[in-house]
Amino acid sequence: MPEDSEDIATATAAGERPDAYTDAHTDAPPETPEAVPGLAAADSLFARLRHACWPEWHAYLDHPFVRRMADGSLRQECFRHYMGQDYLFLIHFARAYALGVFKSESLEDMRRMGAGMAAILDEMGLHVRYCQSWGLSPEDLERLPESKATMAYTRYVLERGLAGDLLDLVVALSPCIIGYAEIGARLIDGIDDDHPYGAWIREYGGAGYRQVARDAVETMDRLMVERGGPGRMPGLVDTFRQATRLEADFWQMGLTLAD
Repeated sequence: MPEDSEDIATATAAGERPDAYTDAHTDAPPETPEAVPGLAAADSLFARLRHACWPEWHAYLDHPFVRRMADGSLRQECFRHYMGQDYLFLIHFARAYALGVFKSESLEDMRRMGAGMAAILDEMGLHVRYCQSWGLSPEDLERLPESKATMAYTRYVLERGLAGDLLDLVVALSPCIIGYAEIGARLIDGIDDDHPYGAWIREYGGAGYRQVARDAVETMDRLMVERGGPGRMPGLVDTFRQATRLEADFWQMGLTLAD
């Protein structure tokens, strides 16, 4: 059993919270980058939220699942479990974008949220290609039971959209959309053609997905100008922090094959 798995088993036997393992691996560097090169300026809403939630953000970006995927040591059954759940996750995220169309107060916002939903549906093609190589059809994926981590994260995002406005919703969506672009950009350099997870890394580290993330950063900034103000920051920070924690829990679900 890998060393990390032994740690998880010990923690579970001791009755610790499922995310205790993640919490134990969140030592963040003391310096927080102010800007995300190629994605967000230092004064963007995303960069400010990222700064405010840096320990959680670092735990998400530097999770053992990500590190093992980067060096190719991630067990294939962990990646399969993650990809199956991520397929279900993206179905709910497409619904969240559809909710964003409903919450929009301008045609421009409706177009942007509709384009985001289309990008999510295109993203699912990566999952289908991977899973077809494992003998799984899209119908097989849709019949998978949702894990607790999938339900917790997707319902949280939908709840923020239902209870709040469009700004609340896009902030809840942003750790996934923009975080994957940041992870992809970190991992893509030096990826060989035969890397076991190269297709995933190239998908999220490529120029096309990076533009999706930049569009999300721009939308957040514009909505903050239109609907924000200093009084909204504490609530937005809370939303961003919780969504980021749920992202790390999603990696953990894949690593531990949790149901």
